[in-house]
Amino acid sequence: MPDSDLRGFYLRYIGELNAHRFDQMDQFIDDRTTLNGEPATRDDLIAVQKADVDAVPDLHWELQELLLDGDRLAARLVNTGTPVKEWLGVAPTGASFEITEYAIYQARNGRFVHMTALHDAGELLRQLAG
Repeated sequence: MPDSDLRGFYLRYIGELNAHRFDQMDQFIDDRTTLNGEPATRDDLIAVQKADVDAVPDLHWELQELLLDGDRLAARLVNTGTPVKEWLGVAPTGASFEITEYAIYQARNGRFVHMTALHDAGELLRQLAG
């Protein structure tokens, strides 16, 4: 996939993710993929995304930087939201969070086949604990 196509593909993915339209994820995520180095199915990933949005209904990913290299891309995003249910073992306190996420993807045949995401879990939990 040429860089311009991969860029547009990723921007569409983030748009659907932010709209919480998980029924559109089959356009972006292969049937079988890896998540943080572990085998996963698209349904596994969607279940994680749905659970996150169930607990954090205003969960939002803001793209800050996108780097492309062949079939791979790296993104720096700012994630924000306010949990309304227990999430990551923390009861909701009304506290919001804003953290940086670094994500690396590999696309093959027009879909992600490898997905890795890293964020500062300690900072996230610190913000949520209020």
